[in-house]
Amino acid sequence: MSRHFYAEQAGLARFITGFGWRRLRALAMAQPMLPWNAAMVPVPSRLLVAPLELRTGDGARAAEFYAGRFAFAGKVAEAAGHSPFDIPHPSREWGEALLCFGWLRHMHAAGNTLARANARSLVGDWITLHPGREPVGWAPEVAARRLISWFAQAPLILHDADQAFHKRFMRSLADQVRYLRAAGTDARDGRPRLVAAIALCFAGLCMADQARLLRGAQRQLAEELDRQILPDGGHISRNPGVLIDLLLDLLPLRQTFQARNLAPPPALMHALDRMMPMLRFFRHGDGAFAHFNGMGPTPADSLATVLAYDDARGAPVANAPHSGFQRIEGAGTVVIADTGTPPPVQASHEAHAGCLSFELSSGRHRIVINCGMPDTGREVWRPAARQTAAHSTLVVGEVSSCRFLAGAPMVRLCGAPVLDGPADVPVERAVREGAQLVRASHDGYARRFGLIHQRSWRLAPDGGRLDGEDVLRPAKDAARAADADFAVRFHLHPGVVPSRHADGHTVVLALPNGENWLFISPGIAAEIEESVYLAAHGGPRRCDQIVLAGAAPARIATRIAWTFLRTDAAPPPAGRR
Repeated sequence: MSRHFYAEQAGLARFITGFGWRRLRALAMAQPMLPWNAAMVPVPSRLLVAPLELRTGDGARAAEFYAGRFAFAGKVAEAAGHSPFDIPHPSREWGEALLCFGWLRHMHAAGNTLARANARSLVGDWITLHPGREPVGWAPEVAARRLISWFAQAPLILHDADQAFHKRFMRSLADQVRYLRAAGTDARDGRPRLVAAIALCFAGLCMADQARLLRGAQRQLAEELDRQILPDGGHISRNPGVLIDLLLDLLPLRQTFQARNLAPPPALMHALDRMMPMLRFFRHGDGAFAHFNGMGPTPADSLATVLAYDDARGAPVANAPHSGFQRIEGAGTVVIADTGTPPPVQASHEAHAGCLSFELSSGRHRIVINCGMPDTGREVWRPAARQTAAHSTLVVGEVSSCRFLAGAPMVRLCGAPVLDGPADVPVERAVREGAQLVRASHDGYARRFGLIHQRSWRLAPDGGRLDGEDVLRPAKDAARAADADFAVRFHLHPGVVPSRHADGHTVVLALPNGENWLFISPGIAAEIEESVYLAAHGGPRRCDQIVLAGAAPARIATRIAWTFLRTDAAPPPAGRR
């Protein structure tokens, strides 16, 4: 067997061993009644400050909670007179949403005595029922989110509370912080581990007499921010949506430092300065984010909130080499392309096999999309959504350019990280006669098929024409080379209506605003097939995709040219297929 195979197996063994050790350690630390580091996190006498909650609340949902109806992650559970913490969870996602306590903000939005009393009662129920009973609730990232929610909503929870409840609440906070301090570094790499560090910083700032905790938490936060927030402002996971989620916590954290008359850590300030411009990088003309690496529906309210803190408000950068993305823009037409390698294996649980995929929009209307991920039911859709075929790029042999950890037992144990994928993705940018040109290639199919995929985009200065070319060429050091089938897929937004011309090479794309675009593929037939837009608001929606299918002969480069052209021509009356 090849040296690559043995190296890959050794890396997989190290990952599984490390994951297993961290999981066992976290489970041991999840026994909150044991005195983990009790001397280092004393029970606070009071809370000094409550962080700002930037996530919006819906007061109407507080009435549902009072009636015993708990709807999270697309599932509804009726408590029927019982505590919601003492009933079966409809799904793991539902359980995580319940035990993160983010729903307290809805009770805060209600702003009435009944909502405050119910919030205090539910928090009291959890404090009574939690010891050793809910493994989901003691996952480090869930514990971190719960602490952040409790600190932010402490005025709601403690309003009119008696002394006995106040003591129980403070003791529970200390127990959870002790646990997170011991187990936070064992959280899954990426966002979960960073959120754990953020929660510990909030604990050090909000609870009285926690100077030692705060010093350690600041060091941990700085290390994670420097490692996870890349020089161009993207996140190590390469998921655009993670930026929004993290900023909703990091911006209040900065404000909490200031409320305590403490200087925010330089690493925090530098990370915020890098992240804010990337919000504009990933936005289309309609304000929504491009769908890469697990991005779902764009939370418009949350995005608007964090953008209000953006002081620069300049034009987005075009080149994000550290995050692995390129942006081409001209006269309201936007192209955003994935030109990066997969994240490190420990942070790749949400990553997709979408190398060299792209999205195209004209004004406020998206044309070409990736399927993305739904807001709910993510576990069901994730295996299909991560495949290369769910992205607007070229697929060889109906095989993804990345290989994910497979096997139900292993996936249940440690998720499905990327085990193998493109390792070399060179990118070139140029401007020729006013047109912007980007060319990139990846070797994700080199080992299995002996092929390199190269793609280029050329956007005209007026934004009315996008010329593209896909090339499959033999890899220099390929161990094998054989004929291979390929399919170039262009998933279309549900608002786009495609109509195929009789010549078989042209498709008219009718946009909702009456604008029409032509898709032209000279030399290869353009077929229209069904697809699904997973990242739609309200759940998955049916859509269409244009497919260019063919065979790539061994040892000879295959070129597939295509063009998107804005036109004033009306769509033909012919059928869509």
